[in-house]
Formats: sequence, C-alpha cells, structure tokens
Amino acid sequence: MLVRKAMTSENLSAFADLLDPDVTWGPPGARSGMCKNRNQVLAWYQKGRDAGVRGSLCDMQVVGDRILVSLSVRGTDDARKRGGTALRFQVLTVRNGRIVQIAGFEDRVDALSYTG
Repeated sequence: MLVRKAMTSENLSAFADLLDPDVTWGPPGARSGMCKNRNQVLAWYQKGRDAGVRGSLCDMQVVGDRILVSLSVRGTDDARKRGGTALRFQVLTVRNGRIVQIAGFEDRVDALSYTG
C-alpha cells in the first residue's frame, strides 16, 4: 500500500505525492490552527522532524474511504512524560486516490468512531 510506504519513509516527498493540494490537517471540527493545504501539512511535518519528533507506524486499518493510522511518537513533551513514546492516531480521508483530510486523535476509540 502506497500510504504505508509513504508513512514509513524518511522522505516527505513520498507523502507529498499522496496529498491533495487542498488537504486539511488538524483535530476534527477545528476552525483555526489547522493546516489548510499540502504545503502547510508538509511544513508542519518538517517542523516536527527538525525538532526531533519521530513516529513509527504501528498499524493501519482501512474503513471505507478512511484509513486509521496508529503511530508510536517519540520526541514530544507528551512522549517524554509517558516514558519516551506516546500513541497517536490519525484518520486519513481519501478521495480519488489522494488524501483530502487528516484528523488527529490522542485516543484510538475516538479515532475509530470518526472513521464511521
């Protein structure tokens, strides 16, 4: 699966190729403080990488037009407080072969519920 390969790549261009130009990223229902296009999403990921944040793919589950991604994240304040890693979840909505929305969650149950 291309998404798995892109999510595990250290090269953001592999991920960029999967993003719709108008992709959004942020908590569900957010009206501010979210990314509103491909360049903003890539800049957010690059900023995290530059700060030493790393994520390891734990699992992916396809549910209709959405993909639930489970990540083990390290390098964040929350991860350090939890002993080095924190589980995070993203729901990727796919249309016409491109990711059009990325919603971030701290709880798997909430993320799974969001997939519909």
